[in-house]
Amino acid sequence: MHVALLQPSDAPRYRLLMLEAYELATDAFTSTAEERVAEPESFWVRRIADPSGMSMAFGAFAGQELVGTVALEFSAKPKTRHKAHVIGMYVVPRARGTGAGRALIEACIRYASGKEGILVLNLTVTEGNAPAVGLYQSAGFVAFGTEPMAVSTPGGFRAKVHMQRVIARGDVA
Repeated sequence: MHVALLQPSDAPRYRLLMLEAYELATDAFTSTAEERVAEPESFWVRRIADPSGMSMAFGAFAGQELVGTVALEFSAKPKTRHKAHVIGMYVVPRARGTGAGRALIEACIRYASGKEGILVLNLTVTEGNAPAVGLYQSAGFVAFGTEPMAVSTPGGFRAKVHMQRVIARGDVA
C-alpha cells in the first residue's frame, strides 16, 4: 500500500472511485452519484489537481489499483486562508482495515503542515460512523460541534460532526 498525490491523468479512475463512494456510502457525502456522473472530466481534474492550487487529492494504491482517496480544499479568502478542509475520504470495502485510511489522513496532515499559513484542518463526518470518527480522533482531530439535519438521505436526516485538528510545522499524525 502506498499513498501519492493524484495527477490529472488519474482523473478517470478517481471519478470511478468517487462514483462508487457516492453509491455505497450515500450517508457520508453531501453529493449524489446522480449529480456527479454528469460532471465533465475537467471537474474531476480540478478536484484532484487544481491548477490554482486550491484543491488537491491523495490516492491510496494497492499495486496500481486506486483503493482510496481523500482531498484537501483551501480557501482564497483572507479571513479563512488559515484553514484547509478534508473532503471526499473514501476507501473501498476490500481495502478497509489495511491502513489505507490512516495513510491518507496522515498524508493530509503532512501536506497541510508544510503549506505556508495553514493552521487547522477541518472535516465533517456523519454522526454514527464510528470507524471514521475513531480514525480521525486517533489522528488528533477533536469534535467541536454537531450540525443536526445536515444531510437528507433516503433513510431520513443525518447529522454531521464537525472536527478540527490544529497543525504545527512538521506535524505528522
